[in-house]
Amino acid sequence: MTVRRDAGIYGYERALRRAGLEPIAGVDEAGRGACAGPLVAGAVILPPGKAGIVPGLADSKLLTEAARERVYAQVVRRAQAWSVVVIDSEECDRLGMHVANVEALRRAVARLSTRPSYVLTDGFPVDGLGVPGLAVWKGDRVAACIAAASVIAKVTRDRLMVGMHDDWPAYDFRTHKGYITSEHEAALAEHGPSPVHRMRFVNVRRAAGLEPMPEPALDPATSLGQDQPAPGADTVEEDA
Repeated sequence: MTVRRDAGIYGYERALRRAGLEPIAGVDEAGRGACAGPLVAGAVILPPGKAGIVPGLADSKLLTEAARERVYAQVVRRAQAWSVVVIDSEECDRLGMHVANVEALRRAVARLSTRPSYVLTDGFPVDGLGVPGLAVWKGDRVAACIAAASVIAKVTRDRLMVGMHDDWPAYDFRTHKGYITSEHEAALAEHGPSPVHRMRFVNVRRAAGLEPMPEPALDPATSLGQDQPAPGADTVEEDA
């Protein structure tokens, strides 16, 4: 299967359909690099043809908040199937961020009301999906179903973080959504971690007066790629 460089954001789905692989799901997550709040994964199957063309669709990180809300409404209206999974900060701590990330993606695909024949993932392969799949480099920018999933995940998570602001206003989750800014760091230093902070993260443990968690040694034969955070002590990072 070959996808032309100029095929546009719907090129992967068109190529897969020509190969007889349909329906096609895209899956992506939001909040992996945040040190507070849940990890959220979305999965989307867009229908073929004009019905599956979503106005304004793009990687959620490239859209303004207002544009994401508009695209979210269009994805929900047009999708053949969609799902969203929320993994809270406590489960993220228990599993570690990489394992939690993979588990969220698996659950999102499993919850689709239509079983896909093929799954596109963003950046790295995900096993255990039960169907064939392809990891697409910067998939949320080049594959429509992944971009749609990224919007579902991002909008859902942002709404949850705004709600958490009402419970813990001292941290200003409404503004930074749990990612590290200078204001968030200052709030952590002054108030310590809230119940929704992720205690595996170095900066959160420091604010709590705890030592960083040791990083496990990785077997070179099974070492994770550069784009896959290692299970163990988590650092502050941006979503991939």
